[in-house]
Amino acid sequence: MILWLVGLMNEHAPAVFGYVSTRMILAILTTLLMNILIGPWFIKKLYQMKIGQTIRIEDCPTLAKLHQKKKMTPTMGGMLMLFSLFVAAFLWMDWTVSYTWILLLTTVWMGAIGAYDDFLKLKRQNPKGMKVKVRFGLEMLFALCLAVYVFWGMDSIDYFLPFKKGPLFQVGIVVAALFSAFVIVGCTNAVNLTDGLDGLAAGTILPVALVLAVFAFLSNNVEIARYLNVIHLKGSGEIAIYLCAVAGAALGFLWYNGHPAQVFMGDTGSLALGGILGVAAVLLRREVLLAVIGGIFVAEALSVILQVGSYKLRNKKRIFRCTPLHHHFEYKGWPETKVVLRFWIVGLVLAAVGLASLKFQ
Repeated sequence: MILWLVGLMNEHAPAVFGYVSTRMILAILTTLLMNILIGPWFIKKLYQMKIGQTIRIEDCPTLAKLHQKKKMTPTMGGMLMLFSLFVAAFLWMDWTVSYTWILLLTTVWMGAIGAYDDFLKLKRQNPKGMKVKVRFGLEMLFALCLAVYVFWGMDSIDYFLPFKKGPLFQVGIVVAALFSAFVIVGCTNAVNLTDGLDGLAAGTILPVALVLAVFAFLSNNVEIARYLNVIHLKGSGEIAIYLCAVAGAALGFLWYNGHPAQVFMGDTGSLALGGILGVAAVLLRREVLLAVIGGIFVAEALSVILQVGSYKLRNKKRIFRCTPLHHHFEYKGWPETKVVLRFWIVGLVLAAVGLASLKFQ
């Protein structure tokens, strides 16, 4: 919208609004302030609608005792986050760039899956929600279609590793599409698994979004990209703007989601934000970097995979006391705030490592 107005005003419009860096800052401020200012009214409405959190007890009964106070805390707070993202995109992004539409479509698709999942949990008062196969199928369908669209017409795709100059290897379109779909779906659900303690998901999404935003911003400039040996992607500044909006939304939501949480983002927020991070990494060709800076998400997902595998293959023997990983530490007696704070610290360190990879190549 702003770029359109600037174009209409020609030389009379402030040039600063055309800069990607300016729009990144404004996107952060937009989503941050919207979540903080609208939050009290929105949370009150959720309470009135009795949209309370459901607690899983069948496989980890101790959670019922640990999280009993959370039962009536409203969920689906992610709707406010997504609304603020749409407003920021409308105001500050360039709607003629395909990246804008890809990221918005990702938000709508994954957010809709999450909202329906939340709806089923509330309706049935059961934390399982949608059937796993159906949910994964819908996510994979979108991810594959997106990957085919992005890579259509290319002969091969380059993949990059942190701390290494230039591409590491090339793969064909079919392999690239399958791998990209795996990254998108994996990140979507890994973030969803991380959303289990007050402020944990929002606080770990924040540094990941900011680091990816930095890479997107640098990739947008030919000279900077050449100097830092990163791939140049025309229009990737719009990815940076949207990721900054995600960071602002996460920070603003954290205002009410920090312990003791007044609201949870639910699957509506976690699936959408996880999908955005995964898609952004694929568009930027930084899938491996995502695994590094999003190491908390990887650890949470791996803990579940290993636990399920061990339970099925080793005669119901468990590796962890409870999964995802953050619950394991709760079972060990760590206070919730201690678990969250230490996971945040690890996330910040990993984000710093990701940024350092720009210089040390």
